[in-house]
Amino acid sequence: MLERLKPKLYVDSIFYLDLEQLKKLNIKGFIIDIDNTLVEWEEKTASDRVKTWLRNLELEGFKVCLVSNNTEDRVVKFNEELKLPTIHRAVKPRVSAFHKAMELMGTTPETTAVIGDQLFTDVLGGNRLNLFTILVIPLGNEELNWTKFVRKIEKVVLKRVLH
Repeated sequence: MLERLKPKLYVDSIFYLDLEQLKKLNIKGFIIDIDNTLVEWEEKTASDRVKTWLRNLELEGFKVCLVSNNTEDRVVKFNEELKLPTIHRAVKPRVSAFHKAMELMGTTPETTAVIGDQLFTDVLGGNRLNLFTILVIPLGNEELNWTKFVRKIEKVVLKRVLH
């Protein structure tokens, strides 16, 4: 079971990803979480740095789909300027949203990476479909109480899966 929680890659943030290395691994599309992955939980829009990074992904030939467990209102508002394919209320780690995202991007499990900040949603969901999973350090501490509780368990699990 712990193997399902092990990310293929663990980086400080999206800005530390080596896109050339990911191209060599035949990654063509990214399923990306929003909250505490691209922006802190309470941020309504992407920073200029995040917008530039996302545009650069597309310029480099990657497809992008934002997949969030958050509400439609939250995801639509966040995506107003970005105009990327999105899925809200994804119910990660269930795999249906991951399948839908790959369909929207025209990618396969072998060519898709998941980027997120949570082991039990982003990494587990991606690993269930053998996607290339990338865990980032959460951007902020502001979260729902349930997520705060799960983070405590994640810390213990993360120590075990990374060693």
